Amino acid sequence: MKKTKIIIATSGASGINLGIKTLRLLPESIEKHFIMSQNSQIVLSKEMSEVTIHKNNDISASVASGSFGIDAMIIVPCSMNTLAKISCGIADNLITRCAAVMIKEQKKLILAPREMPFSAIALQNMYKLSKLGIIIAPPVMAYYSQQQSLDDMENFIIGKWFDLLGIKNNLYKRWQVEES
Repeated sequence: MKKTKIIIATSGASGINLGIKTLRLLPESIEKHFIMSQNSQIVLSKEMSEVTIHKNNDISASVASGSFGIDAMIIVPCSMNTLAKISCGIADNLITRCAAVMIKEQKKLILAPREMPFSAIALQNMYKLSKLGIIIAPPVMAYYSQQQSLDDMENFIIGKWFDLLGIKNNLYKRWQVEES
């Protein structure tokens, strides 16, 4: 049986913990590929041996090719710079190149923009990408799952992203209608 291959990428610094936690919570049955800024690669490579780590400036990495067979990609956090590059078709680093491959191969691509409020330019870029089928899913929490801690809130957000990727999870309390 073919193993599902997923890329987790981080762009921008604020919220990188969500990207790393998303990576850690992916089931072992998934082949994981991780792309991040150079500043964080040293720490991560020492902490996570079961993940293939790619340098963002290595445009020739295996994951940059459509024939490698990546099934989905999520960029969390996704900076407005990265989002704008993807929206304009600029593929000048491995993250934006992989996003371009996801778009051309019509594979699932999720962007988790981290800045707020969103400018009119950012909203136009998100709209343009959403019209192409890219999922725009910022880290937004809901209150029905009764989070009690930051960890609970992060699990809710990551659980929602896993739902979008078709990954079964029990990371948050799901909406339930009370019967009377």
